[in-house]
Amino acid sequence: MRGDELFELVDALLCADGPVTSPVDLTLVAEHRRGHGAMYEALSCGNVDVPRLRQVLAGLPMPRAADGRLVLAVDVSNWLRPDAPTSADRLFCHVYGRSGRSSDQFIPG
Repeated sequence: MRGDELFELVDALLCADGPVTSPVDLTLVAEHRRGHGAMYEALSCGNVDVPRLRQVLAGLPMPRAADGRLVLAVDVSNWLRPDAPTSADRLFCHVYGRSGRSSDQFIPG
């Protein structure tokens, strides 16, 4: 029973509309079908078999292209977020051979 509740907590966490500030907030998400008492019991008495989880995750097939190469996806876009206060400090733009330099460089953008 606790395993089911832990699973529902993960579902609720993944389906929440925004940041979760406390575990009790997860009980208000539609995917969480049990009461808050079950949540407290699962968090205090439930457990995860870490070696088994590691074995299951490590056993998943790696995504590969038709020629056998690994396929990895990374978001490297420099999407501007003017509402983010730290955006200007953390955004770098890739510039190709600027000012007569033969090499590419990253500059703050």
